Amino acid sequence: MTTTTAPHTAPGHEEAAQATPSLARRTLQVFTGNKLALTGVVLLALLLAFSYLGPLLYDTEQTHTDLSQANLSPGTEGHLLGTTDLGYDMVGRLMVAGQTSLEIGLAAGLLATLFGTVYGAVSGYFGGWVDAAMMRITDAALAIPAMFLLVVVAAIITPSKGVLILIIAAVAWLSPARLVRGEALSLRNREYVQAMRMMGGGGARAVFKHIVPNAIGTVIVNCTFQIADAILYVSYLAFLGLSIPPPSADWGSMLSAGITYTQNGYWWLIFPPGIAIVLVVAAFNFIGDGLRDAFEVRLRK
Repeated sequence: MTTTTAPHTAPGHEEAAQATPSLARRTLQVFTGNKLALTGVVLLALLLAFSYLGPLLYDTEQTHTDLSQANLSPGTEGHLLGTTDLGYDMVGRLMVAGQTSLEIGLAAGLLATLFGTVYGAVSGYFGGWVDAAMMRITDAALAIPAMFLLVVVAAIITPSKGVLILIIAAVAWLSPARLVRGEALSLRNREYVQAMRMMGGGGARAVFKHIVPNAIGTVIVNCTFQIADAILYVSYLAFLGLSIPPPSADWGSMLSAGITYTQNGYWWLIFPPGIAIVLVVAAFNFIGDGLRDAFEVRLRK
C-alpha cells in the first residue's frame, strides 16, 4: 500500500514564512510605530468628538444673538470660555464652527483628490498628445495663484458650504493630478497592464482596474494633505471676510471676528479658534507623514 505524505517546508523556510508579516500588517506596523502619526489620529478623534458629540452634552443657543451677553469673560456663570461679540457661548460656538470647518475640509479634499486622481491617471496612461494637452491645462491653472482665484470666486458668489467645497476643490485638484500622472507614466509599462491590453482590455479598464489601484498609496497620502490645505483655505477666506453668513460659523470666521477686539484684551475670542485650526491641520499632516512612511517600501522590513 502506498502512503502519501504531506509536503514539508524546508527547515528555516517555515519559520521565515511565519515571521514574515503580510503587506497590510507591515504597513500598519510602520504607521503605528510613528508616534507623530498616532498623535495625529488622537488629535483628530478628539476634535471630531468635540465638534459632533460635544453639542449633545453641552447644549447652547447658537441661532439667536444676545448682545446683553456679549464678550463675557471665561469663567462667567454658564460660560466656560466666555461669550463671543454676539453673545454666543464660546464653547458651543467652537463646536458648531468645528463641524463646518471639518465638513468643508473633508469634502473639498476628497473631491479634489478624486477628480485629480482620475485626471492624472487618464493623462499618464494615454500619454502622447492627450497627456500634453491635459498637462498644459494643469500648468496654466497652476500659474494662477490659488488664493487669488478663491477670493475672486468667493467675492462673486455668495459663500455657502456647498459653494466653498466646490471652489476649494476646483483649485486643489492640480497637485494630486500631477502626482498620479507621474505614477501612471510608470505603471502603464508594467507587465500586467501590457498583458491586459493584449487581451483586448480598454483604456477605462486599465485606468480604474490597474493604474488607480496601484497608485492608491500616493493617493491616500496626498488626500490627507489636501484636507489640511482645504481647512486652511476655509480659514483664509473667512479671515478675508468671505465666510458662510451667520448664524453658521467656522473657526476662521471666529478668528477673524476676534482679531478686531485685540486691543480690548479679549484673548478668548482669538486663541481658542486659532489653536483649533493649528491642531486640526497638524493632525492631518502628522497622519499624512505616517501614511507616507507606511506606504514607503524601503521601510517595510
